[in-house]
Amino acid sequence: MASRRIHTRSPPGRMARKPAARRKVEAEKRVTPASRAARRPAGGLAAGERPAAKRRASPRHGETHGADEAAIAALRRELGDKRIEIAKLGVFDVDGIFRGKYVALDKLWSGARNGLGFCDVVFGWDCGDRLYDNATLTGWHTGYPDAVARVDLSTYRPIPWETGAAAFLLDVEDEKGRPHPASPRGLLKRVAARAQEMGFAPKYSYEFEFFLFRETPETVRRKGYRNLRPISPGMFGYSWLRSSENAALVHDLVDGCKAFRIPVEAIHTETGPGVYEVAIAYDDVVEAADRAALFKTAAKEICSRHGVMACFMAKWNAELPGCSGHVHQSLWSLDRGRNRFFDPKGERGMSATLRHFLAGQLELMPELTALVAPTVNSYKRFVPGVWAPLNASWGFENRTCALRVIGGAEGSSMRIEHRQPAADSNPYLAMATLLAAGLYGIEHRLEPPAGVRNDATAMQAPALPRTLDEAVARLERSERARELLGDEFVDHYVRTRQWEARQYQQAVTSWELERYFEII
Repeated sequence: MASRRIHTRSPPGRMARKPAARRKVEAEKRVTPASRAARRPAGGLAAGERPAAKRRASPRHGETHGADEAAIAALRRELGDKRIEIAKLGVFDVDGIFRGKYVALDKLWSGARNGLGFCDVVFGWDCGDRLYDNATLTGWHTGYPDAVARVDLSTYRPIPWETGAAAFLLDVEDEKGRPHPASPRGLLKRVAARAQEMGFAPKYSYEFEFFLFRETPETVRRKGYRNLRPISPGMFGYSWLRSSENAALVHDLVDGCKAFRIPVEAIHTETGPGVYEVAIAYDDVVEAADRAALFKTAAKEICSRHGVMACFMAKWNAELPGCSGHVHQSLWSLDRGRNRFFDPKGERGMSATLRHFLAGQLELMPELTALVAPTVNSYKRFVPGVWAPLNASWGFENRTCALRVIGGAEGSSMRIEHRQPAADSNPYLAMATLLAAGLYGIEHRLEPPAGVRNDATAMQAPALPRTLDEAVARLERSERARELLGDEFVDHYVRTRQWEARQYQQAVTSWELERYFEII
């Protein structure tokens, strides 16, 4: 299902800037308070608008260089009112794992003004803290120095399940003061800025499926990750009964996330013993990624207080369904007042912007798969009959496709659900990749093929990689990935995934023992 190109490609290393897109940006930058008020619904705020007082008090994402003293003073007062006595600062690594530490509040304020040191080994080791032997951005050859980390005050979140603690995210820089090339959050912020230059405000959200077990980190190791006890038995999707039986945990999860500034729109059981699905409310793309990445950590912390472990593996058991991490996407006008994916005159409400965005994701999906399916286990989910896409396909309200277009009568809900990522995906890398691919389609005015109305997995369409090795090889050769995401990031990421694949190749699995130990 190759997308049809109807525009020439921009020169490598840059993305073309259309006069119309520039005119749109300039027009929307001229939005005045009076014109914004004219679009405001009676008695409320315009879509995406925050109260003015709050907007003045909170810096925008990334405004941490020499943080505004008024913002620091306001935050000091709030932390005092909430009796916050310690801060927990962290950064997400390439695997989407939250790496952080507690610091005194004096250290927080100093870090907000001038930055603080954070060892760049967090970008130089794998999920098991084993050092990469092939990395070039950091390693023994650099001495694993401290990088400068800036506190993003806009990410302030009180931690409701810890007494007197608040969380903040860090943005890591290289020695020249630029976003660190290995930083997933830094990559997403660069792609989001590109979208804004083109006149778009991306709004995204995540859905996660995850299994819950009445286990602890100690018991799963003693059991060798076998014969684990799920929180509830049987295959019972959308079960009112099962969620009620575990209401104490479910309510703590939803309420705790809400207090942690991660609004959960819905939660329900999925098909499988002890598996749940959570839909997180959408927001601007960087905030949406913060919410998704933090949700996985928050869920594990809240569940542990109930004697439960949450597992976000793509496929923890070959006999059970996998865990998806679907991403919902839309592009809005810069004033957040209009969904640019919706056109009442378009086919089923789909705008030209949506079609081009869709086509870009279809065309680049095979070569960018390693970025949204980052582990060896990710590819165990890509098998027929388990709701995971096998090819680059799209359809309107078709869950067998990789891309599902979802519409609505009023237009605000028009969006694309990307069904390729699993729960093990790094939200920053997934959203950066999907957004960059969609913008590529817009810039090159790509057109998608006809949508699929039946089972997409049974039709002829560009196949997606079925192993991490294959996906990494395709990413390494992709000129367009380098054009959109940068050589430094792609080179580093490819090396980390080559390392990951190599660890699996060297492992002796239980399947091998069971198959060959006695009989061969």
